[in-house]
Amino acid sequence: QVQVVESGGGLVQPGGSLRLSCAASGSILAIAAMNWYRQAPGKERELVATVSTGGSTFYADSVKGRLTISRENAKNTVYLQMNSLRPEDTAVYYCNVRAVPRGATNYRDYWGQGTQVTVSS
Repeated sequence: QVQVVESGGGLVQPGGSLRLSCAASGSILAIAAMNWYRQAPGKERELVATVSTGGSTFYADSVKGRLTISRENAKNTVYLQMNSLRPEDTAVYYCNVRAVPRGATNYRDYWGQGTQVTVSS
């Protein structure tokens, strides 16, 4: 079984910074992309950023230049550094890991429980 656990959310003022972390653990053979999604109240879940095994990244237009995704492959961990935060960044942030669990032959999606980020003065 594979577990995904996020941490680092909280309340921050506009213009402030937060760093989210997400660690995957358990019986893992391989991990491909690691992703951050977010879901604001009344809105659909959206992709925020993704990082490949080799370090290639993709960002939603709304966060480019403010959020940075990175990963430590040896620790099966992905980070999201969030700077210049805006009220519209308020959402529950979810980590998504695409991994092959031990005993399987195909990649599967695993999700964390989510961490709340609130940007407010």
